[in-house]
Amino acid sequence: MDEIIEYIKSFLLYGNSDASKLIGYTADETQWEKYTIVILPNGHLGKDLIYPDLEAPKISGKIISTDIIYNTFFFISRAEELLNPRRDQHNRFLASFSILGEGNRLQMPIVDEYARYLMETLGLGSDNQPHFSAIYLTHDLDEIERFRHIRGAVGGILRGQWEKVLASWKDIKNDPVYTFDWLLSKDADVQNRYPTLTKQLYFAKDTQGTGYDYPQYNLQGQDFLRLANVLKQHNAKIGRHRSYYGTMSKHSISPDFIEKNLCRCHFLRCSIEYMQQLVQEGITDDFTMGFADKAGFRLQTTRPVRWINPKTMELTNLVLHPLTVMDCTLSNSNYMNLNEDEAYLYVSELIDKVRQYHGELNLLWHNSIFAEGYHSSLYPKILSLL
Repeated sequence: MDEIIEYIKSFLLYGNSDASKLIGYTADETQWEKYTIVILPNGHLGKDLIYPDLEAPKISGKIISTDIIYNTFFFISRAEELLNPRRDQHNRFLASFSILGEGNRLQMPIVDEYARYLMETLGLGSDNQPHFSAIYLTHDLDEIERFRHIRGAVGGILRGQWEKVLASWKDIKNDPVYTFDWLLSKDADVQNRYPTLTKQLYFAKDTQGTGYDYPQYNLQGQDFLRLANVLKQHNAKIGRHRSYYGTMSKHSISPDFIEKNLCRCHFLRCSIEYMQQLVQEGITDDFTMGFADKAGFRLQTTRPVRWINPKTMELTNLVLHPLTVMDCTLSNSNYMNLNEDEAYLYVSELIDKVRQYHGELNLLWHNSIFAEGYHSSLYPKILSLL
C-alpha cells in the first residue's frame, strides 16, 4: 500500500518525488509536524470502495480534509467499474453510466486539477506555459480495403458499386478506405512541426476475422506488407489492435511490422479484466482508455499513468495513455451525434485542457471514416489547432 500512496503523490506532483515527501497521508496527529501539508485518509483505500467526494478540496491550516489520494486512485484505477455493474451490448462501461457523465465532469480532468492544487498549496513553482508532453496521432486499421476480398466485392456489386470494385481490384489505392497517402501527408505536417513530440501509431488487427472482428486482412499478404512498408517510411509505428473478444490470435505478425508492447482493444472494450490480461501478457502501453459514447477524460487525467489493479491493489507496469477523442464518438448517431462545427468546438476544448495540464494528446481517427461524412474536413481542422 505504501508503494501505491507514494506513486500517487509523485504522480500528482508531476514526478517530483522530493516534493512528495512534504505531503503526509495520515490521521495520526503526532506525525503531522513532519509535513508541510497533510491529507487526511478517508479510511477506504485498500479496504473497500466508495464513490469519491467531487467537491473542491477543503483545507484548514495545513490539513486537507478531502482525501485526494483515494480520489485519484479511484479514477486512475477505474475502481468505479467494480462498483457499477452496468454495461452496454458490447460489455463496455459507458460515460452515461459514470458519475463523470453528470455535470460535464468528463471534460474537466479532476486528477490534474488536484495536481495543480497541490503544487500551488506547496508553493512550488510550476511551468504554467501550456504545452503538450506528447502528441499521439493514432489510427485503427479496422479495414485497409473494402472491395479487394470476396465478401466485400460481392456486396459492392450487389449495391451497384461495380465500378468502384473494379477500380479497387486494379489498384488498392483506388479503394475508398485506402486513405493512407492523404492521412500520412496530414500527419506529416504535425510531425514536421513538432518532431520530438509527435508519434504516429497505427494499430493492426491480429484476429481471427470473425464476428465483430470482421474483416481480417492478410497480415502476410501483399496489400498489408506494402502498407506496412509505407508506414515505416513515414516513421509510423504499428501496434496491436486487440480482438473484440479479448483472445490471443493464432496468427503471427513479424516483429518487423508490429510493436507488440503497444495495444488498443477493438471497439474500445476496456475493462478491469482486459487490463489485467494485458499485464499478464507483458503489454507495457495501452491506448484504449476512453469512453466510446462521449469524448473526455475517463481517467480524469491527461497524462500517462501506471495502472493500479483495484481488485488486487497492485501497482502494475502497464501504462495507460488517456484517449482524448475518437472520431466516431463525435459523429455516430448512437453516441454524441454532433455536426462538424459542434465537433470542432468540442474537440478544441478538450485539446485546450490537455495543453493546459501538459498532458498527452491522443487522437484516434480511423482511415476508413474519411470515406464518408465530414471527417475528411474536420480532421485537418483539428490538426491545425496543434
